[in-house]
Amino acid sequence: MDLTTFAATSAEPTGFTAWVISVMEALGGPGAGMIVALENLFPPIPSEVILPLAGFTASQGNMSVIGAILWTTLGSLVGALALYGIGATLGRDRTRAIAAKIPLVKISDIDRTEAWFAKHGIKAVFFGRMIPLFRSFISLPAGVERMRLTTFALFTTLGSLIWNTVFVLAGYLLGQNWYLVEEYAGLFSRAVLITAVLTVAAFIAIRIRNNRRERQLSEAPTVRLARVHAEAPTEEIRRIR
Repeated sequence: MDLTTFAATSAEPTGFTAWVISVMEALGGPGAGMIVALENLFPPIPSEVILPLAGFTASQGNMSVIGAILWTTLGSLVGALALYGIGATLGRDRTRAIAAKIPLVKISDIDRTEAWFAKHGIKAVFFGRMIPLFRSFISLPAGVERMRLTTFALFTTLGSLIWNTVFVLAGYLLGQNWYLVEEYAGLFSRAVLITAVLTVAAFIAIRIRNNRRERQLSEAPTVRLARVHAEAPTEEIRRIR
């Protein structure tokens, strides 16, 4: 039975999902790696769909499950390196200049971010590869801060290997029910998205409040005190018991 027809009996893939299946049918592991590389460059493409489909394709004999894991991990690394290169090309000075023009963002925010990344960059790259939305974006600050390329490649590969293995194996074991992975993973992705939106909203609210307070203090009238000369006599105040 044709792979697309077989998948359609349960999940009825259409549109993007059908295209992913057709590419993996035609190219096997390299096709899976290519699509995952694109997913890194264009985050709206969901890895929660691509990786289980790679496992499903492997379960149908179009490639081995080990091949699916290795090719998708290679694709993750290629996509991450491309974004790292963009960050490195952009550079620290341009990034700071751009940030300075963004409303409500201060240079001190960039300084704190740089300090945090200098201390936790390796962990951010490793664990960031296993968090939706941040999977791709974490490569940009690594490039801007010129993290050692070998270190970046190593921890990107390790984090991607874990993430890809979980989803590819899930798709492989579930077979024609691969879409169940997407449903449950989608809950996690939405939770991350909601958390990110709430965090940004809280940042904006706090920054607007602080800016308003600073403006009120700067506009408040000042009281000038008379100058006291050192030569002026002092008046002794006795304690009353």
